[in-house]
Amino acid sequence: MQYSIGVEYGLHCLVYLIDIPPDSTIGIKELSAFQGVSETYLSKIFSKLTKAGIVISVPGVKGGYKLAKSPADISFWDVVEAVEGATPIFQCKNIKNNSYLCRDEDYAACAKASPCLINLTMREAEDSMRNVLRNKSLTWLNEELDRVLTPQSRKDTREYFANSNTV
Repeated sequence: MQYSIGVEYGLHCLVYLIDIPPDSTIGIKELSAFQGVSETYLSKIFSKLTKAGIVISVPGVKGGYKLAKSPADISFWDVVEAVEGATPIFQCKNIKNNSYLCRDEDYAACAKASPCLINLTMREAEDSMRNVLRNKSLTWLNEELDRVLTPQSRKDTREYFANSNTV
């Protein structure tokens, strides 16, 4: 199992949208230049984030993106689901119902009536992961970044985006 790099790009870029003034936006060009990623790829990610209601796209010369809701209301899971989709990671094919023993009608009826323990376990694991990601918001991430990064790097990041909007 692996999430695409789009999840990481999305989370990193969304953090930069937290501190901008309410009437401001940040463009894909600025976000991609700051992160050192492809504008085209980042545009695709932001299209998905827009469709999911995580960001708002503002058209025009001064256009760009801004958060559609409070950073406290945007979880890591929201971003994962927007970028990767909602399909479960584990796809049970119920192969237990196709075993050699299922040629016997009584055994087959019993097997089909009981849940697949592998599927139940895999779904439980996925639910645990989703719950962890649902409990981490952009606000949490921003606070953690304040804790682990130098104040100067945070200031320089904010100034980069503030200055890129005035050009």
